[in-house]
Amino acid sequence: MAYDPSIHHRRSIRLKGFDYTQPGAYFVTIVAHRRLPIFGEITGGVVHLNACGETCRAEWMRTATIRREIALDEFVVMPNHFHAIVMIMECGNGLVGATGRDESTVLHGIVGATGRSPLRPDMPCGPANKSLASLIAGYKSAVTTRINKLRGTPGAPVWQRNYHEHIIRNADELSRIREYIRYNPMAWETDDEYPHQH
Repeated sequence: MAYDPSIHHRRSIRLKGFDYTQPGAYFVTIVAHRRLPIFGEITGGVVHLNACGETCRAEWMRTATIRREIALDEFVVMPNHFHAIVMIMECGNGLVGATGRDESTVLHGIVGATGRSPLRPDMPCGPANKSLASLIAGYKSAVTTRINKLRGTPGAPVWQRNYHEHIIRNADELSRIREYIRYNPMAWETDDEYPHQH
C-alpha cells in the first residue's frame, strides 16, 4: 500500500482537546528504542519474530483479556515497531460496542471518534473511563518488563517515548488502515521506520 500522509503521519502529540476515553477506533504505532530491530526480521515480505517479537505479540493478545473496554483489530509486530487498530468500547446498560472484526457491525455506522459504536449485548462491559494512553502505557510497560527479564537487562528501554495515533473516523478509513497494516511487511524497505533510512 502506498504511503498516505493522512494515515501514516508520525506526530507524537495528541489531538488538542480530544477525549481519548470516548468510544472509537484508533490506529496506533509504537516504535522500538532507537529504532533498533529487536523484534525480528523480514525476509521475502514475511515477518519472522524472535523471542522479543513474540513477547510483543503475546502481550497485545493478552490486552483484550485484561481490558474489557477495548477490542483488538488488525495488528502487526514489525522488526522495530508495532502497528495496531484498537477499539475503545461504548459501555452503558450492560452493553458493549462492536469488536471491530465483524464487518457488518462496522459498516452499519461510523466507528470513529465522531460517532457511536454499534452495540452487542453478548460481551461484558469493562470500565468506561479507561483511555488510549493508559492502554498503551500498560502495554509498553508489560512488554518492557518481560523483554528485560528475557534478555537479563533490567531497566533497559525497549520503546521510544510516547506513541503515534490516528483517530479512525469512518469505515472506509478503517478498511484502508487495515490494508496498510496487512501489507506493511511487504513494503518494509520503503517504510519510514526501516533502519537504513535513519
